[in-house]
Formats: sequence, structure tokens, C-alpha cells
Amino acid sequence: MDRSQLTTEKRNARSRDIDRRPTLQIVDIIGAEDALVAKAVRRERRRIAAAVEMIVDAFRRGGRLFYVGAGTSGRLGVLDASECPPTYGVPPTMVQGIIAGGRRALVRSVEGAEDHEADGAAAIDRKRVGRRDVVVGIAACGVTPYVRGAVVRARRRGARTAFVTCAPEVAREIEADIVINPVVGPEVVTGSTRMKAGTATKLVLNTLTTAAMIRVGKVYGNLMVDLRATNAKLRDRAERIVMAATELPRAKARTLLKKAGGEAKTAILMHARRMTREEARARLETCGGMLRRAIAS
Repeated sequence: MDRSQLTTEKRNARSRDIDRRPTLQIVDIIGAEDALVAKAVRRERRRIAAAVEMIVDAFRRGGRLFYVGAGTSGRLGVLDASECPPTYGVPPTMVQGIIAGGRRALVRSVEGAEDHEADGAAAIDRKRVGRRDVVVGIAACGVTPYVRGAVVRARRRGARTAFVTCAPEVAREIEADIVINPVVGPEVVTGSTRMKAGTATKLVLNTLTTAAMIRVGKVYGNLMVDLRATNAKLRDRAERIVMAATELPRAKARTLLKKAGGEAKTAILMHARRMTREEARARLETCGGMLRRAIAS
């Protein structure tokens, strides 16, 4: 296809003479364009919500979420996936990022890796994607062969699929159950989709995993009660989470957290229902990990 007709590749009339502007005006132009992103993402709220429901259903059935992308899109998928285990205490296999070119492409451009549909399909085969899983393709232009090949293969293997693209010209042609299409317009630097398109993609992915984790019980109120306290910052946060949920002073919250084996969710339930650690863990398992349900039951 003629890529010059894609919104993501068109020239932005508002930045045509940006190279002649003083620094402050350059910053202002970039900022004004970035301000358009949130509204574009909001216009896709219903499709995003539908994708969240699809992911939640997969998680509840023991399935996995895969992001597939190339270049900036791939790195954003890997980033979002890598943040889920420490934030929500999930295994690293539950949300995975697949990037064209493999690990090397995370830190160095491997541009040619995105050109082959068969490679994307092979990546899906290696992960043994199946009917319980969800695969989300990410491609700002919507036509990246590696990503399209991965999504098509995922559908053939019975997985449910979504696709995130900023190009309205191809949205209707994409073979996916849900197409999320935040249209942010041409980039400040023509074709540099790491800018507005990348920002929009980051917002969408953040929402997909955050909302899904909330729905499966990884959040109580707005507290990340399943976090893994693997460093000083997160240990401090775990204590503050227990303090906020129980209204205990820090010293008592710290003691309670130790009795709970460092598990904030368990500690909160132990305090709320005067339970032992074993009793709290058993109650949480019975309630599907839903803390609010465990407290009320």
C-alpha cells in the first residue's frame, strides 16, 4: 500500500517550519500536539473497556495476555508486561511482551525484523498460544507484517485478539476481535511514531492491564495489595498500604505484615477478620483472591 496516505506518515501542517523556531516555540508545538493524545484515547473508551473484559475473562480461565509489536510499539508492550509482576504479584508468564527481533531489539533498533509475517506467526507458535489466551497486536501504522502475522496466527489457534493502531485508514481491514484506534494525527516530526502514537499506545496499554488487574482483585480501593515487596521502596509501600487499609500505626502494620509473610492482602484480611495467616490465605483462595469479598463473607 501507499504508506504516505497513512495518518501516521503524513506531514503535520502545524510543525512544517519547526526547524526555524526558537527552542521555547519548539517545546510549545510538541506540547500542544501531545495535548491531543488523551482525547483521542478517550474516544476509544468503549473498545478499550471491551478489550479489558476480554482479558479479564482470559485471566479467570487461567489464560495469558500477549502483546506483540515491533520497534517502539514492541518496547511499549514489553515494558507494560514487565511491570505487572512487581506491581500486582502475578507470575511473569501471565502478561508477556513479544518484540520483533527479540531481546536485542529492546535496546537497539532491529528494523528489518518487522518485515516478515511468518516470523510473527512463528513467535505465536513458540508461545503455544491457545483458546484461553488473548493476543494484542500493536502497530502505530497498522500494517507491520510481523504484528499482522502474529495476530492472524493467534486467531487461527483459537485465541481472542485485539489490535492497537493510530491509523484510521487501515482499522477496518485488521483481522482482530477488537480494534482500538486512537487517531492522534500526524506527528511533529513526520513518521516519528514514538511521539504521539507512542504516547497513545502507552495510555491504552496502561489502561488494559490496570483495569484488568483491578477486575481480578489485585487492587483494594486504590491500593496495590498484591505487590511484591522486593526492594526498600516496595517494602515501605507495603507497610503504608497496610496502614491505610487497617488504620494501624506503622510499627504495628510492620509487625502484622511480617506475620503475614510480607503479603499485604493477607495482612489486611488477618486484621479485619482476626484470622491467622493460614486462615486468611484459605479465605482469599476461596474468594478468588478478592479481598473485599473475603472481608465481607
